[in-house]
Amino acid sequence: MKAFIFPGQGSQFPGMGKELNNFSEGKKMFNLANEILNFSISKTMFEGSESELKQTKITQPSIFLHSVILARLLDTKFNPDFVAGHSLGEISAITASGGISFEDGLRLVYKRAIAMQKACENNKSTMSAVLGLNEKIVEETCRNIKDIVVPANYNCPGQIVISGSTNGIKLATNQLLKKGARKVIELQVSGAFHSPLMEEAKNELINQIEKTKFSKPICPVYQNFNAKSTSDPHLIKKNLINQLTKPVLWHQIILNLIEQKVSEFIEVGPGRTLQGLIKKINREITTKSAEI
Repeated sequence: MKAFIFPGQGSQFPGMGKELNNFSEGKKMFNLANEILNFSISKTMFEGSESELKQTKITQPSIFLHSVILARLLDTKFNPDFVAGHSLGEISAITASGGISFEDGLRLVYKRAIAMQKACENNKSTMSAVLGLNEKIVEETCRNIKDIVVPANYNCPGQIVISGSTNGIKLATNQLLKKGARKVIELQVSGAFHSPLMEEAKNELINQIEKTKFSKPICPVYQNFNAKSTSDPHLIKKNLINQLTKPVLWHQIILNLIEQKVSEFIEVGPGRTLQGLIKKINREITTKSAEI
């Protein structure tokens, strides 16, 4: 059994996707994306600096395009039994598996990126990776902080990302280090993703999701919100709405996929971040990057 997995924010790099533009189908999709977004996102992806690519409104559509165009170019080699994506990658997974059209998926991602960037600008907030503590200690510490701070990404054993107000993260960091965290590393993000501070963005996104036509994908999709799989378009849509303010249950998704006898994970998109996380969950599992 095979699962194709799609990365989220943080896997971008200058020059990303340039090789995909050498294929006529890839070039056609990049040109269509430029038309839909009304600016040349392909130029930014191929020639933009690291700092340009770090802007949420650029990062998210760039990673989506890299992933979905690569999946399309794989053609018959894209033959998943299941798909899953980390945060933003969930929309890439749904699109690549036919649950949303390419055009609607891109519009949805761009709307999500703009709404999240706006929410970040309205709140002083950030995220930090907590290394070397179990999830119960992290959850309890966050609950006891008198400011907004919550677990946002359950990535793998001993790695949980927390998200919240700048002050909340600072207070939590001090407590977590006292409780034995090996390290707490502030992430280079523009705000508190997957936290209550994204409520404003979620409300904006609901309209776009409601306008989007969802179809039955070619295989079940494992979703971040509940770590369960579904092929039901109504459920996919509902879980996608909840995703923005709730944690990404990546560790649990991978355990559930392994339970389903998935023995090969293929990462579709920039970087190898997800393969690294899977190896920390189960060293025996085969992981690789998608190749055309």
